[in-house]
Amino acid sequence: MEGMTQNNTGPIGLPHRRLGTQGLEVGAIGLGTMGMTMAYGAGDEQGGIATIHRAHELGVTLFDTAELYGMGTGSNEQLLGRAVKGFRDEVVIATKFGFDLSDPGKVGHAMDSRPEHIREVTENSLRHLDTDRIDVLYQHRVDPNVPIEDVAGTVGELIAEGKVRYFGLSEAGPDIIRRAHAVHPVSVLQTEYSVFERAVEVEVLPVVRELGIGFVPYSPLGRGFLTSAVKPAAEYPADDMRSWDDRWQPGNYEKNLAAVRELTALADAKGIAVTQLALAWLLAQGEDIVPIPGTRSPHRLAENVAAAQVTLTPGDLARIREILPRGAAGSRYPEEMMPNW
Repeated sequence: MEGMTQNNTGPIGLPHRRLGTQGLEVGAIGLGTMGMTMAYGAGDEQGGIATIHRAHELGVTLFDTAELYGMGTGSNEQLLGRAVKGFRDEVVIATKFGFDLSDPGKVGHAMDSRPEHIREVTENSLRHLDTDRIDVLYQHRVDPNVPIEDVAGTVGELIAEGKVRYFGLSEAGPDIIRRAHAVHPVSVLQTEYSVFERAVEVEVLPVVRELGIGFVPYSPLGRGFLTSAVKPAAEYPADDMRSWDDRWQPGNYEKNLAAVRELTALADAKGIAVTQLALAWLLAQGEDIVPIPGTRSPHRLAENVAAAQVTLTPGDLARIREILPRGAAGSRYPEEMMPNW
């Protein structure tokens, strides 16, 4: 069916998808919680908790957090832990290790995936989340100073100890994925992927599919560009990443805005929101894909989840690639932050 069979207030039922071959199964749309405490201006704890509760009501089961999202304080994990207190056993909590957060001046740039640090972060995350196990433990970014075999082996030990259920990687390239998977099965890879960002299509997606690894796209809505609230970089406060994101800078911004307008026209013709079009496009790329759009709004959350009910025709998919044949104008990260595949 084209479009949806009901309004954007909620889905008829959120289908489940399998991620990897180790038994991980989650709702087809997840929820990223990063923006509830960082990167998009001041946080709103009560709004975040309300959004998480609404997600659970709508059938969302995958909730994504990380040590980094609390800048070392644990605030994001603590928020998620408090929010799911009444239904912890009904959801899948994913968190991440891999950064050295000891120096505030280097947060987000210094890596640390030494086995002893992985264990330290895991114990902190268990405490912050107030839980007895982490469902998915990701290496947040590849550490060039620690062999991936050591990382996979350490997470494998944590799984054997019952502290972790599934092993994930984030922003890893084909060689790292293969080497990690050879030591301990990787259930899921998380990397940016959207109508705006296509780099994974060339080498990464073929490898994870060959190995039977699920794929979780983060920033599936172009970090908010694929919404109606977009504005030029200069109009965002300094603590909002869109103030420095290359896609919002003069020249790129105008090109991307024109593309979003064309996508919006296509969405309007189908009676859906452009955000739903973008999420439905991702879901149509394979049954092994579960995007994790982030939002602080229960209304936006319901709209996102309802995208699982959208069916795109071959003509729709062709039109989307015609509008954005190579993705957005502008790099997704500054050069010094770009993952090295």
